Amino acid sequence: MSRAEWLVGLSLVHGPIPLALTVGAVLGLLVLLVLRRSARWWTRGVPAAAVASAVVLGLALLTVRVTKPFPDPVPTSVVLWTGLAVLGVALLAVGWRHHRWSARILAVLATMLVVLGAGVRVDGVYGAFPTIATALQLPPHDAAGATVPPPVAHTMPAVTGRPLDQQWHPAPGMPTHGAVVQVDIPPTHSGFHARPAWIYLPPAYLTPNRPLLPVLELLGGQPGSSRDWLDGGQLAQRMDAWASAHNGLAPVVVMPDALGGEVANPLCLDSALGQADTYLSRDVPEWVTAHLQIDSAPAHWAVGGFSFGGTCALQLATAHPQLFPTFFDASGQAGPTLGDPARTVAAAFPGNAAAFAAVDPLQELATRRYPDSAGYFLVGADDPGYVGDAHTVVTAAQAAGMTVVYRELPGGHSYQVWGPGFDGALPWLSVRLGLTA
Repeated sequence: MSRAEWLVGLSLVHGPIPLALTVGAVLGLLVLLVLRRSARWWTRGVPAAAVASAVVLGLALLTVRVTKPFPDPVPTSVVLWTGLAVLGVALLAVGWRHHRWSARILAVLATMLVVLGAGVRVDGVYGAFPTIATALQLPPHDAAGATVPPPVAHTMPAVTGRPLDQQWHPAPGMPTHGAVVQVDIPPTHSGFHARPAWIYLPPAYLTPNRPLLPVLELLGGQPGSSRDWLDGGQLAQRMDAWASAHNGLAPVVVMPDALGGEVANPLCLDSALGQADTYLSRDVPEWVTAHLQIDSAPAHWAVGGFSFGGTCALQLATAHPQLFPTFFDASGQAGPTLGDPARTVAAAFPGNAAAFAAVDPLQELATRRYPDSAGYFLVGADDPGYVGDAHTVVTAAQAAGMTVVYRELPGGHSYQVWGPGFDGALPWLSVRLGLTA
């Protein structure tokens, strides 16, 4: 590993960097406060900056509450650290014209420390960018460009009897790591404005005697992108570790865009907000089957995700059990929502509550039977609203005949739960998808 690789791989969640930036934020704020020492500064300048930052933060919170760009509440710690960053910028702006150029440079550096420190503390709540590399959006782990490896002449036929690990063995020279590629999956049937997708191909896929592997369609949160699982979830590293312990075998993981924009929320439905369901249940599977050498048997396909993606996985599994008989729901909600039922129905189905009820997963679980479906539910023990939703859905799924696994892990609504939780679900998924016994 080069020094550059070591540097960008340093953690922003644990260790010396977040500690140093937190201390830097405090020191930066102190510098901004004492850079001017006149009585006028303390009686007018500082109060003016405090009031201005409080107004800006209040307006931002009010906008979030009214527009509800995402359904999750904003944690108190995120509000406090964001307020600190806004205060730093306000102190810089109020004191700017009274500083000499040397003091201005120092004030800018101090403000940068405040903003960076606050940013790393906010990131620590969610863990969305666990390393410097992910924060800079450098190519993800195992990135191999935007080209899917070409087909091979000989593949092992899909076998429906014994698990794949009992029938396939790697040829000499198999890579020790998988490959991550970025691709465009066109919205052929849906017209959905999807951003590029990411695909993880395990080492077994990169061999000349390629087995036909199962497929996991994995979805991220909202706001977010198709890189969510690769960045915050460190998906490639986790899959490499699993494959290393299983002779290079692991599911092919397809991570499509389920949003159409960073803060968009099409609710994973076919509605006035977009044809997201058709994109994920038809366009994506058809593209995968046409462009990848994989096991196309529905029994060996699964869908999963966290937060919005977990809710979406539940929706797809209940709406299309013949396509996704296996699903992984990490911290999902009981159903699609824009924050409240009236707002959701108005935006998605212009006031048609019956149309929304027809695609509500709880309603589907109440009116249909799912004897061949199985779901793995994961939630953070310190995520009370989502724990309640998980209990509701688990009860409904069991009543509908599903096989259900339920797990709680210490933590809240964050990658600190979703990453390790995915590791815990992999053995179960592997059995369901026919990889291992």
